[in-house]
Amino acid sequence: MKVDVLTCVALAAASLVATVTGGRSSGRRKHKEIFLGENSKFKFGGRRIDYKLKKQDSTKTLLIKSEQLLRIEEHDFAMRPGFGGAAIPVGIDVQVESIDSISEVNMDFTMTLYLRHYWKDERLAFPSRNNQSRTFDSRLVKKIWVPDVFFVHSKRSFIHDTTMENIMLRVYPDGNILYSVRVTVTALCSMDFSSFPLDTQNCSLELESYAYNENDLMLYWKNGNDSLRTDEIVLSQFFIEHFQASSGLAFYSSTGWYNRLFINFILRRHIFFFMLQTYFPTMLMVVLSWVSFWIDRRAVPARVSLGITTVLTMSTIITGVSSSMPQVSYVKAVDIYLWTSFLFVFLSVIEYAAVNYCTTLEEMRKMKRGKIPSTFNASQAMAFDGCFHDNDMELTPFSRVAPTPTSDPLTTPTQNPDIRPTEGTRLRRQRSVRENVDLLVSNSYMIDSYSRLAFPLSYLLFNTIYWSLYS
Repeated sequence: MKVDVLTCVALAAASLVATVTGGRSSGRRKHKEIFLGENSKFKFGGRRIDYKLKKQDSTKTLLIKSEQLLRIEEHDFAMRPGFGGAAIPVGIDVQVESIDSISEVNMDFTMTLYLRHYWKDERLAFPSRNNQSRTFDSRLVKKIWVPDVFFVHSKRSFIHDTTMENIMLRVYPDGNILYSVRVTVTALCSMDFSSFPLDTQNCSLELESYAYNENDLMLYWKNGNDSLRTDEIVLSQFFIEHFQASSGLAFYSSTGWYNRLFINFILRRHIFFFMLQTYFPTMLMVVLSWVSFWIDRRAVPARVSLGITTVLTMSTIITGVSSSMPQVSYVKAVDIYLWTSFLFVFLSVIEYAAVNYCTTLEEMRKMKRGKIPSTFNASQAMAFDGCFHDNDMELTPFSRVAPTPTSDPLTTPTQNPDIRPTEGTRLRRQRSVRENVDLLVSNSYMIDSYSRLAFPLSYLLFNTIYWSLYS
């Protein structure tokens, strides 16, 4: 009996627990089914589920993929749009972000720009209720046809890829396409340095289709002259006067005519940098070489050291300027100025050599005439300042040159006593070259006196002509 009672109690307790647990789980299941029934319509684990969150994300409302919407698999995008018909027009729009560098040595420039293409491909047209475009990145660009525009005369170029490739593709429902890339290109610029550094350079970036000639693809500026826009660009050595867009045709003997677009920009060099680094130091060296004209002619160490110092400094300036320039085969404006200034410095050294030589000859003649004691050492007197001066020498005046007899009765009154020269008329024979040289040797100090005036006036005349021609 006891066993039966215990068994009945156990069975009753088990059924009560099962009833309570089943009720709770069935209630939970019922609530879950009600929640999913109100908010879902597609199957998830055997049931149709449709979350309200899908209405906030447009990608979940699409029934087909973008590739299927644009029908990419149905067309051969290796062929251009409208193949076999008229040339497809491709508009170009450029916004220059910066000019990174301009190299005179390599004759090139580096530019970063946004290059935008506009064309129409009806194969990519798609139905749209709100007529809104769709934007894609570089992953879809590789699956469709895009213009093969390249940069003529470019040395290096690349598309920026941080953090992703800077490529944008925008497709409109009617098939119009906008394709934009951010690219940095280093291109050749044929520079003319004949007026350097007072020069103005005209550089251009040229765009052209590589495979399609004018029968297949027609490049043009999308908005005419307004198709080229620039940000505020500041360069260290150049001032950008203006940008200009132009177009033309390029002919290749094997493939035909191609449309070519040009981005022309004019660069004018700032002169102030070169005035500080080249012209002002050169002027100072030339003026410094003139100081030797005021130093006593017998101060050999002072004048020689000053002349050699200025010559070596000018050589250093010329070498520094030449090392930063391309090795062109013509003469530049800065070369004319530097070498002319170097010539003035060199002539100042030669001037003292002439003064020294004339002074030596003068003193040697004095010794032969007995004006100077035979024990006097002329070279020693010239080597040390203050040992021998002009007032220590006895300079005899030149004897008047007697007139040379001639057959002219007007110039030889002694031959014809009846004809006398008119009173007050003085006849003077012009000195010969040798006599002028003897006069210069006898008065060597006059060379310095003349140089003090001749050198500055000549250099001033040169500067006037130079800056009037090149400025």
